[in-house]
Amino acid sequence: MRRIVAKARSFYGEHPLHLLALIACFALFGYIVATLGLKELWNPDKWWQSIGVWFLAAVIGHDLLLFPLYAIADRSLTVGLRAVRGRLPHRARLPVSPLNYIRTPLLGCALTGVMFLPGIIEQGKETYLAATGLTQEPYFARWLLICAALFGVSAVAYAVRLGVSGRAPRRPTVST
Repeated sequence: MRRIVAKARSFYGEHPLHLLALIACFALFGYIVATLGLKELWNPDKWWQSIGVWFLAAVIGHDLLLFPLYAIADRSLTVGLRAVRGRLPHRARLPVSPLNYIRTPLLGCALTGVMFLPGIIEQGKETYLAATGLTQEPYFARWLLICAALFGVSAVAYAVRLGVSGRAPRRPTVST
């Protein structure tokens, strides 16, 4: 089995599961287009409200703008943590890297920020007020609370992980 995977990887350049995932994504996209039809994905009256335009803008915006930005941010975080870790004396070095305990809440904050953004910038303020009788003012504070909770849970998880890794495994005593 490993030979087959190695041959596929040398031919394709990635693991065969990557190709399978891409085929599944394209099949799902084809199913959506076949089910909805191209007329449903394009709005001839207001072209900028078309689903196809928003999809292309999301792909281009992510791949050309957002991915390089968060790749640079992740790389600088990695380099910064390595630099700090290298300056610490050997006894003070942490047995567990904090990198993923920083990445995960940052990702959660970014995704919830995108989700809360229309409420934070008060987009559709009049419609929201008419429909609910409420203002959109608390959205920013709630997003900050969610981010604080994400970082808090991550800090607790990191502290538990440090505590568990600090314990040396006990060796069984041999009785003679």
